[in-house]
Amino acid sequence: MKNHRQAFQQDNKNRGRLLISCPDQPGIVAAVSQFLANHQANIIESSQYSTNPEGGDFFIRIEFECPDIESKKPLLQEEFWKIAQSFSMEWTLSFVHDLRKAAIFVSKELHCLRELLLEWENGDLMMDIPLVISNHPDAKDFVESFGIPFVHIPANKNNRQEAEQQQLKLLEEYNIDIIILARYMQILTPTFVKAYSEKIINIHHSFLPAFVGANPYARAFERGVKIIGATSHYVTNDLDEGPIIEQDIKRVNHRDQVEDLKKNGRIIERSVLVRAVKWHIDDRIIVYDNKTIIF
Repeated sequence: MKNHRQAFQQDNKNRGRLLISCPDQPGIVAAVSQFLANHQANIIESSQYSTNPEGGDFFIRIEFECPDIESKKPLLQEEFWKIAQSFSMEWTLSFVHDLRKAAIFVSKELHCLRELLLEWENGDLMMDIPLVISNHPDAKDFVESFGIPFVHIPANKNNRQEAEQQQLKLLEEYNIDIIILARYMQILTPTFVKAYSEKIINIHHSFLPAFVGANPYARAFERGVKIIGATSHYVTNDLDEGPIIEQDIKRVNHRDQVEDLKKNGRIIERSVLVRAVKWHIDDRIIVYDNKTIIF
């Protein structure tokens, strides 16, 4: 696990990423490209999208190599800020070797947690996982087998604020960048969501916006659905209505019972959540209104 991350950081020690959104107008790509060229940076990957070339919004993701990028960080940020101002940009400049620190929240169902940790162990999720937090003790042995600290904080509707205060203290202590709700079956308060806006990724066991809320598989079975699915989204104060990151489906038929739907649903949930997390840590997502643009 450690060797995967160390090798990745070494291989990407001079690589950076720019994510930009702004009103569309001529000269944006030219200005950004010239900025990178002025710092001897070579563009490795570039993808852009415009909602409407005439008066719409413009989005671009650029990944680049820049010699000795570590020592240039302050200068790059300072000089790009001037360009951003001239085009009214919202932007992030990230450095690939600075791995995100993720906290995973889980309850009793562990299939998504298992998938995340196995993908992390084999080097396909390039991030640090300083801790796993759960309102049940069930995952303790599995998590600790990866050398990751496990923290049990009982949480329910009666002690939600007290539990979140403990959680927020831990997240600050470990400098957490992203929270992954791997079937964490608790509603988060507005205070908690605000502290990590657009940094909390949830997996919902339904193909949203259909069958939101509790017991979606039983309700889907009652309706005789022909497809089931799962949805990963950013968490907002509107339950299960945050910007959707990724979805997938599987066909079913009248022979499938509720347990069959759940079993197949868990398979979809695992892969959908992993893809959403990977896109986030690879800086491939821009939130636009209540939607996402994914490069």
